Amino acid sequence: MSITDILSPSDIAAALRDCQAPDSFSPKKFFQISGMSKKSSSQLKEIFRILDNDQSGFIEEDELKYFLQRFECGARVLTSSETKTLLAAADHDGDGKIGAEEFQELVQS
Repeated sequence: MSITDILSPSDIAAALRDCQAPDSFSPKKFFQISGMSKKSSSQLKEIFRILDNDQSGFIEEDELKYFLQRFECGARVLTSSETKTLLAAADHDGDGKIGAEEFQELVQS
């Protein structure tokens, strides 16, 4: 399954355009513009599986920097600051990685 089976390509493009400049990525805004915040729990779990590049069941910090590239291969990498902010916003149990439930909570909050 591809991310565009769940999210519209035009919404993804708009979300990526909004955060082209380094340090301009806002998770909440990205989730809203891309349409992720309106998706069902099962759809968000599928998006999580796509974003979990190594299929470990978690999105680790090293995977997070490539977050935008999972939506479009030519997108920029997140800066160190953006990566840490995204991790801190989602990692509720403090284990240094984002689980599927933490991801869903972040997107839907």
